[in-house]
Order: sequence, then structure tokens, then C-alpha cells
Amino acid sequence: MQAASRPASASTRPTVSPNPSQPHQVNTQTKVFDTAHGRLLCIADIRGRLSALNELAREANAVAVIHTGDFGFFEASSLDRINDRTLRHLTMYSPLIPSAQRTHLLAPENPPAAVRSTVTVSLLSEFPLLQSGQIKLQVPVYTVWGACEDVAVLEKFRSGTYAIDNLHVLDEATTCLLDLGGVKLRLLGLGGAVVSHKMFDNGDGQATIAGGQGTMWTTALQIGELVDTAQRVFDQTETRLLVTHASPGREGIIAQLALVLKADLTISAGLHFRYASSYNEFSVQGDYEGFRRKLTAGKENFDKVWDSVKLQVNAIIDENQRVLLDKALSVIDRIPPPPNQPGPNGHTPGEEPSWKNCWNWNLCDAAYGALIFDIRDGRVSAELKSQGFNYAYRKTATPSTADPAPNSTTSPPPTTIQNASTSRGPTAGPVTGATPVNVEKPLPPHLVASKSKPSTPPPPQSGRETPKDPKLNGSAEKSAEKLEKERAKKERKKERKQQERAEREAAEKGEGQSSPVQHDHNEVDVNSQPPRSGKNTPDVSEARHGGAPEDGPLSPTTESAGARTPTGRRPARNPWTLFMRLPYSASEVEIREYFGEAKGGIIRVNYPNNYAGKNNKMAYVEFGDEEAMKAGLDKRAEKLNGGVPEVKQATDRETRNAEAQQAGFRGGPFGRSRGRGGFVARGFAAAGLTRGVPRPNGDGPAPPASSEIP
Repeated sequence: MQAASRPASASTRPTVSPNPSQPHQVNTQTKVFDTAHGRLLCIADIRGRLSALNELAREANAVAVIHTGDFGFFEASSLDRINDRTLRHLTMYSPLIPSAQRTHLLAPENPPAAVRSTVTVSLLSEFPLLQSGQIKLQVPVYTVWGACEDVAVLEKFRSGTYAIDNLHVLDEATTCLLDLGGVKLRLLGLGGAVVSHKMFDNGDGQATIAGGQGTMWTTALQIGELVDTAQRVFDQTETRLLVTHASPGREGIIAQLALVLKADLTISAGLHFRYASSYNEFSVQGDYEGFRRKLTAGKENFDKVWDSVKLQVNAIIDENQRVLLDKALSVIDRIPPPPNQPGPNGHTPGEEPSWKNCWNWNLCDAAYGALIFDIRDGRVSAELKSQGFNYAYRKTATPSTADPAPNSTTSPPPTTIQNASTSRGPTAGPVTGATPVNVEKPLPPHLVASKSKPSTPPPPQSGRETPKDPKLNGSAEKSAEKLEKERAKKERKKERKQQERAEREAAEKGEGQSSPVQHDHNEVDVNSQPPRSGKNTPDVSEARHGGAPEDGPLSPTTESAGARTPTGRRPARNPWTLFMRLPYSASEVEIREYFGEAKGGIIRVNYPNNYAGKNNKMAYVEFGDEEAMKAGLDKRAEKLNGGVPEVKQATDRETRNAEAQQAGFRGGPFGRSRGRGGFVARGFAAAGLTRGVPRPNGDGPAPPASSEIP
């Protein structure tokens, strides 16, 4: 819709009615998947790399793909219609351009003409290959258009000039129904970016589709026609999925549209994060009024534009357009009333159901992740996967370059280095360049190797982390500098160390004493050594006189030049765990579905390290509490993947060995119980879930060895 004094756009056509006067016809298609279970791959911003669609669908084992815009609708003639700024943007983010070539093209010294003379359509999109048949889509693909597309190509799809096997473009007049896994999923789509001042400008578009110079946006007529389409095909038995490029979390108008369309689910893109997000309004808004404020803000932005073009628009639209415009205005006016306040008719409205029932996903780009809808037995479950942010660079940060936190009020502990002629006393704080007095020699190599890590550890990385051993240069000055840094770090772990020392005394009671180790003149205070890797095993340097330190016995020394001995303590077990022995391999999703209504209480599914040929045939299913575990035992299915699994409550090896001894058997491979883990059995007995011959202390015996927790 173009007004005589519309906001600036790319269009140079005279002001005419953009939509011919013709009855509105809905293009609806139904795709029936003859399967009781299927997966839908949802991705965003494939950016012209269309050959990857088949690969991504194959990796996800998907029967269809839903795409949320920036598909890459460009052909050879599109380059002449793209302006310089948009062309540079497409060049910067195209996955088809090698990195070195992209850097050269986008160099500051290269003028726009150099970029235009170099870039061809093959560097922006593989759509010409898809159109010619060189690339064939193996599964159905349903997509809307994004913010950077050629409007002329989309209009050829709308008019029927272009038709590609398995490619379905969702627009305001086209809807598709997927019958899969006991769910009728109705797809409704709205393409383009939401730009307030272009809501009544369709640019170079000939109908309700709007765009120009390589960009596309949403118009009011588009919204009105989509509402009309949704009303014509409405069926109470269907589940509605709204596919948009703009995010309803950011755009109040899209959120209002979801309310009018009665959408159950929405997926969107356009934010280009490295993580996808999953939310509903109740989870991100502080209260119901916050939800209403977002919708009100969207209405206010629209009303500012509508008030400025209302007279011109009313003068040029025809009867059919008037119907669509009225439906668009009804979307804008769809603000849920405040709850618990009587309306004009005296009726007190409740909360909007979509406030808690409509779920939204905003996707990251296809290069970084995807969303998978797993549909089975009428249930739609979701899996989100993404590359995420890369924090590996922080591992290269050195303590010498890190400044202490400003305005720190942490009081320092006593110094950790004691010399015969230097008294111990408090320091003023972390010192990075000072050299202590009377330090004659650097620390021995095994103490330097075990120097504490920076006070703020880097985030967890994949794989094991290898500690870095600084090389000694024989200089007393550098060694003392390292010692001062150690002291500053130890003060942040003082309280934690004291608590773990008490635990260590109880855990290591009865263990051997440490062997004396001779050092030079420096004596290290074991009480100030920070724990490494979460275990507070004391250093052996304080036993230089052959005696145990005051705070407890030490681990025996070895020939490992400072390597620390594990304490042997294991994390606490979850007593509400079920053990499953499966006749056939089963995935985590299948195991969760096996427990039916009780699967909501599952907090973790763990596969132990199985022997060859038994992969995924044993599993431990952890529940949040006793009631959830009992519900799992009661509501589980009879069969899983065609076989009947063995399901019983799990226990740990120590409890099993102790109870086997009580029953007259030898406990464990060493003929005795290790004396730990009894607290788990007592937790089972307290819940009344153990069975068998009673133990002297009142606990029941453990299940057989097959159900022990790894």
C-alpha cells in the first residue's frame, strides 16, 4: 500500500493501489507423513548455502525442514537491484565466500564499485542451482523470506512462475498442514523485517509483498491477509505454529499477531545470536502487566505511522484492501484487558491464555545451531543445539596481566612464605611487583609446578585441561614475584580450604603418614595452600622434620615430583535412581518417553561405560525426589523398542557388598566392603523402598549387582 506522501523507500513507481481488486483465495496444502514418529528441523539464516539443507536434515534425521528467513532468494538479475550497502552486508555474511576473499573485498580501500564488479550471484546464493535442478531437496522445506531477499524472486513464486520440488514458500496467502506423529501442525508464515515507517509502503512489490533494493519488510496489508487466511482455515483440532522472521519477543506487533492467530507455538530469527532461546511470556515478564506493556508499545509505534498516512491510505484503497486493512487494525488493537477489572459489560476478564500457554523459540543462524521438534504420540518435544560462545581465549590469559578487582575489600591472610629472619604479618593486599626481603633461593620445582591457578577460573572447556608449569630461571627475584602472586590468590580460598581440611581429616583417618621431605631455607605454610581440582590434598613440604602437620595427616609422598594424590572421595549419590537393563539400545528421549506421565520428574539419564556390544543397553534414570521415582515405577510402559526392560531401584557398590556379606557372600572383588556409601542405603530405607532380608540396623538389602550405580 503506497500513499502519496509515504516514508522514504526504494520504489519510484507512481502511487497506485498495490493490490488488484480480486477475491482473496487461500493456497493451502496438506502433507501427510505416514509415520507415527517424526522430527522437524527448524533453522534460520541459511544465507544461500542451500546445499547444506539436505546435510542438516540428514544429520537431524528430519522428515521436513522449517526455515525462518534469509533463505537466499537471489538470481543473476538480482545484483542490479541490490544497493551498495546491502551488497556489502551480504558479502560480509555470505557462507559461500572464502574468508581470505571476503577480507580482501571488504578492505576499507576497496570502493563499492570494486565489490560490485567482483561479487557474482554464485557467491551470494545457490538458488540458481536449486532452480535449475543441480541441487535437489531431499525433504520438504517450508520457509518465509527474511530481511535480505529479492522481492522480484518472491513474486515469481507467488504468481506461479517459479515452482521447485519440495520447496514451499509460506506467505500471507499460503499455509501448509503437516500431519505427523498424531499432531496436525498448521504452519502460518509472515516474512520480512518489521519496520514501523514502512508498514504502508510496499516498495517495488506489486501486491502485498513488499521490498526493494535487496531488502524486504512487513506491511499492514500482509498482516491483514494472514489473519484472513488463518480465519478461513481455522480448525480446533490443529496445533498452530507461527513462522516469522521478526521475533515476537522484540516486536510487540508480532506478539499481538500471535494472539489473534491463536498460535500455540512460534519460531523466529533475525537476532543472530550464537545461542537459540526458548521462552514464553510468563517466563520472561515480571508480571502480566509487563506483557501488556510490550503489546501497548507495539501499538503506539504503529499508531504514530497510521495517524500520519491515514487520509492518503483511505483515499486509494479498494473494498478488498479495506477488509484486509480492518483485520490488520484489529491485530494492533488486540491488547488483553487488565485482569480483575470489570469491563464495559460488567464482566471481569481473566488472564490471557497465551500469557502462559504460547511458547516461543528464537533461533540462531543455521551455521551455529538448530531446533528440532520431535513429534510422537501427539506430543511435541524440542531439542536445542548450538555452537555457543567461544571462551577458549581466556585460557591464554596470564596472571601477570590481570589487574586486581577495583575497590576490593577482601582482607589478606598471613604471608605464606616464612624465613628465619622475617616475621609473619599481614600485608596490605595483592602485590604484583614487590620482592620479599631475605628470600635466598626460589621454591623447589615441585612446589612451583603446583602453584595455584588464577582466582577466577576460565569456564569449563571440552577435554581435560593440562596444567602449565612455569619454567624456573634460577632468579630469586622472579621466584619471589610468583610467591607474592600465590599469596594473593590463597586469600580468596582461605575459608573454603578450612572447611575442606575438616572433611579431609575425617576422610583420611587411618591413612598413612607422609614421608619427610627435605627442603632448603624456605618453609611453605600448608594451611595457606589452595586446593587444586576441587581436592584439598596437603602438600608434603611441611613435614620436613618427619612429623605430621598440626591440622591432620598428609598423603604419602611418591616419586611424582609434586603430583597430588587423590583423596578417593566420590560425589554424593542420588538415592532416587532407577536402574534399567534394556534388551535393545534406546536413546535418552526414548527412555524418558517410556516413563510416560512420570517423565517430568526425571532430572538425568546416565549411560554407564558399557562393554562392547552393549552400548546404550544399561541406563540409570535419576529422579528429583522419592515421589517422582515411585511414579516412574508405577507409570512406566510395558515395552521399550519392542522389548521388556528390567527396571529396579539402583544402589551403589559399597552398599551392595555390605549387604552381600550380611547374606553370607563375599563382598566385592577384594572380599570386603570398603565401608563407605552406607548413607545411601539408609536413605533408601527411610523412603521404604528397599527389599529383601533385613539388616541389623534396620536397612533392607541392596538390589543385585546389575543395578549398582557407576
